[in-house]
Amino acid sequence: MGLDIRIPVGAMFAVIGLLLGVYGLMTAGDMHVYEKSLLVNINLWWGAAMFVFGLAMFYFGRQGGDASVHLAEESLEGRAIEKREHCAGLEGD
Repeated sequence: MGLDIRIPVGAMFAVIGLLLGVYGLMTAGDMHVYEKSLLVNINLWWGAAMFVFGLAMFYFGRQGGDASVHLAEESLEGRAIEKREHCAGLEGD
């Protein structure tokens, strides 16, 4: 398998979080923008949260590899399920 879904999702969250955090830093002095959020710089905080989440997704996607993908014939449970499906006529061969 070539691409783990966590890699592009993590990159997307990291980029959007970075953009949102930079916007929050740029508007930090303008409290008129943050009146509806009780003067909390919500863009900065959610940008940081999204950035950290994106980095974690990207990291685990890069570290995961193909170790979690196994053929059914490689495990005892998989062989039993394959045999049961074959006997029941659920398989094509």
